[in-house]
Amino acid sequence: MPSSVRPMADLDIPLPIGHDQTNSQPTTVRHMLTWLDARPSQKVLDVGSGSGWTTALLSHIVGKDGKVYAVERIPELVQFGRNNCARLDLKNVEFVVAGAHYGLPKHAPYDRILVSASASEFTEELMDQLKVGGKLVVPVQDTIFEVTKLAGGKTKVIRHPGYVFVPLI
Repeated sequence: MPSSVRPMADLDIPLPIGHDQTNSQPTTVRHMLTWLDARPSQKVLDVGSGSGWTTALLSHIVGKDGKVYAVERIPELVQFGRNNCARLDLKNVEFVVAGAHYGLPKHAPYDRILVSASASEFTEELMDQLKVGGKLVVPVQDTIFEVTKLAGGKTKVIRHPGYVFVPLI
């Protein structure tokens, strides 16, 4: 995190990382990672990767045989996250500046997709990048949706209301 907010690192609050973006509250990140249920050797997409904090956590979860693709729209934050993960010597992460599409279709399908900013509405574009049996955890307005992709185009959706995020840009 930026040096200006490091003294607040032990607080359970969202903290600014620059460019009108924040690291999510640690309790919220714990909830989202629990619901995502990433496992060793999986391929995970981290949308809105910001500082690379969730990317680093996911890197440890999926292990050396897994892969994490971190997507962020703000080039300076892409570099910030890349530098943070490089300092941790994480070899299974790749940072990408987001393009015109939500997510990163180039490397799809993914076992898990985590979105760390609030979409204004649910997008099928991310579901299209998910494997059958895969899981998407995405905030939409004030609710975190935990969506499992089932066979035949069906989904299982669990809603977790009462959260606030910066907007997905």
